[in-house]
Amino acid sequence: MVWFFEDEIKGYYKSGKLPHYDNDEVYQFITFRTHDSVPKQQIDRWSDKLGLHGDVDKDSKEYILLQRKILDYEDNGYGECYLKNQKVSQIVEGALKYFDKERYDLIEWIIMPNHVHVLIKPYVGYSLPKIVHSWKSYTATMANKLLARKGDFWMKDYFDRYIRSEKHFEYTVDYIRQNGVKK
Repeated sequence: MVWFFEDEIKGYYKSGKLPHYDNDEVYQFITFRTHDSVPKQQIDRWSDKLGLHGDVDKDSKEYILLQRKILDYEDNGYGECYLKNQKVSQIVEGALKYFDKERYDLIEWIIMPNHVHVLIKPYVGYSLPKIVHSWKSYTATMANKLLARKGDFWMKDYFDRYIRSEKHFEYTVDYIRQNGVKK
C-alpha cells in the first residue's frame, strides 16, 4: 500500500484498489474496518459483478451500490469484533479526539464492533491520508499490545467520501448517529 504524505497530493488519487479524494477544508466521511470485518474476496466478487475495474468513479451508481453492500455486510458484525472490547474502543476514541481542533474538526463519529465511521473537516496542511494513517497506526499498535496479538488489525485501506452538499452532510451525520442505534 502506498501512503501519500506530501501536502502537494490533493484531489483524486489511488491507493491500493480504492480511489480517494483529498482537499483542504472539505468535509470527509471516512470508514475504516478491522482486518476481518469484510473479506477482501467478498468485496472483489461484488466489484466484479458490478463491473468496477481500473479507475472508479465514486459518483457512479455501481460504486455507490458497492459501498451500500459493504456497509450492510459490516453492520452484521463479522470477524473478531475487537472494538467491542471497551479498552480497545477507548484507544480508538482517544486517537480520534487527540488532534481535534488542531488538524481537523471532528464532527461526528461512532465506533462499531468491527469498524469506525468518522466525519471530519481537515485543516489546511493536513492531508486525509496522513490523518487516517496516524489513527490506524497508533490504534493498531496499542490494540494489538492490549489484546496480546500480532498481525494486521485494520484493513489496509479505508473508504472516504467527500461531502457534496448540505443535504449530504445532514444525511451523513444521521447515518453515523443511527448506525449505533440500529445495532
